[in-house]
Amino acid sequence: MDASPSIPHARSSSSSDVDVEDLAQYRARYEQRLPDSLDLLQGPSEGIVDLPQHVAWSGMASYDLGKPRQRMSLYRIVLHEGLRDDLPAYLNRDVLLQLWPVLRTLVGRTVRSVWEDAFPQLAARGTSVLG
Repeated sequence: MDASPSIPHARSSSSSDVDVEDLAQYRARYEQRLPDSLDLLQGPSEGIVDLPQHVAWSGMASYDLGKPRQRMSLYRIVLHEGLRDDLPAYLNRDVLLQLWPVLRTLVGRTVRSVWEDAFPQLAARGTSVLG
């Protein structure tokens, strides 16, 4: 009888360890994609942008940067799905900085923290709007 209470405890501990390891791998996946500098983000700031299938695999692939909702959607998708070479091709530094206060609320927690940890200017933009 003494052994049965320890079995669920042992399971929750190892499950927690797996969750921490999964989160670390998930975070590392986004960290590997980061540009060395925001200045490398030289993607378009206007016009129509057509994303490749490996980025826009689940829906719309063509975005009009002149339409605020489409611009925000493109940035959210590229931040989540884009590979290292996609980020400078499709993201623009100035547009990212402009969108970040709202965009940071639309991306996942891991994506947001990876970008803000790497680029303090994004973190500052996020807190200045909230403060």
